[in-house]
Amino acid sequence: MDYNKIRKTCRPIRIVLGLVLITIGFITGNYWFYLGVLPLAAGLANFCPLCIISKKCDLPQDSESK
Repeated sequence: MDYNKIRKTCRPIRIVLGLVLITIGFITGNYWFYLGVLPLAAGLANFCPLCIISKKCDLPQDSESK
């Protein structure tokens, strides 16, 4: 499995999802949608807390770094 492809596809999805949620919150006035800041920040920082828990998005470690 190519882990680089997973990370390359996850990042733009998180950014778009965050922007969509923030936009919905702005339009509807429902403050819960402002939680879209979380996936937006995760996408911009290229960091996902769920990847730490699930270990699905982790890049394989090199044998030199052990």
